[in-house]
Amino acid sequence: MGKSRRTIPEELLLLALDPATGTTAQPQSLDLGLAGAQLVELALAGRIAPDGDRIAVVVPRPTGDPTLDCALELLRRRGAPVRAVHWIGGPRLGLRQTYLSHLERCGMVHAVAGQMCGVLPTTRYQATDTDISREIRARLDSAIRTGVPPDPRTAALAALAHAVGLGKHLYPGNEGRSSRSRLRDLIRHDPMGGLVAHAVMDVQNGVAAQPRRSPAPGGRPPARATADAVPMQPHRGSMARAVAH
Repeated sequence: MGKSRRTIPEELLLLALDPATGTTAQPQSLDLGLAGAQLVELALAGRIAPDGDRIAVVVPRPTGDPTLDCALELLRRRGAPVRAVHWIGGPRLGLRQTYLSHLERCGMVHAVAGQMCGVLPTTRYQATDTDISREIRARLDSAIRTGVPPDPRTAALAALAHAVGLGKHLYPGNEGRSSRSRLRDLIRHDPMGGLVAHAVMDVQNGVAAQPRRSPAPGGRPPARATADAVPMQPHRGSMARAVAH
């Protein structure tokens, strides 16, 4: 991940970081969102493509990003297209910590050690360059405010932010209801982002066993969740120590 352009998983994580507490909003669903964001990034890099509700590897060549290439290799080893909901719902031990550690190495966050209840070691993360987080947020705000179709990266980021429940974190209170609704609506602007976002919500809703219908013509998947409520079930992943949650 040593490159200048930020990936969608990195941007999603930066959006979720609370500048006041150093913790991540929606930690359980965020783990699912990071796995989904990797799929979107690989699709934008031309390595994978949607095949109905499945993901197919079309170019197995590495991207040069170690974390993305690990995901790409795992997908390649499947030997056949895999349902997005099954991939996202699989165990992803340490994925959030991997990205937090990378952001720390890049100087975008710094770790703050602490203790929970005076005993359990914890690590919180504070953004060191708030301009980056503001720029990411500004892209979402602009897409919501203007109604102009965003670029695929911003559309996918918006879809994932909605899917993991960041709407109330980014646009809180009654005054944020219309913004949360428009955030949800941005899901239609990127077919891959929409497929992945719906898969994230399906895992949370416990409906992974049922195949999803293909998106309607024009790339707009059917709406599955409101702007304010994304039901969650506990994610199977866990970490060896308490970090940013």
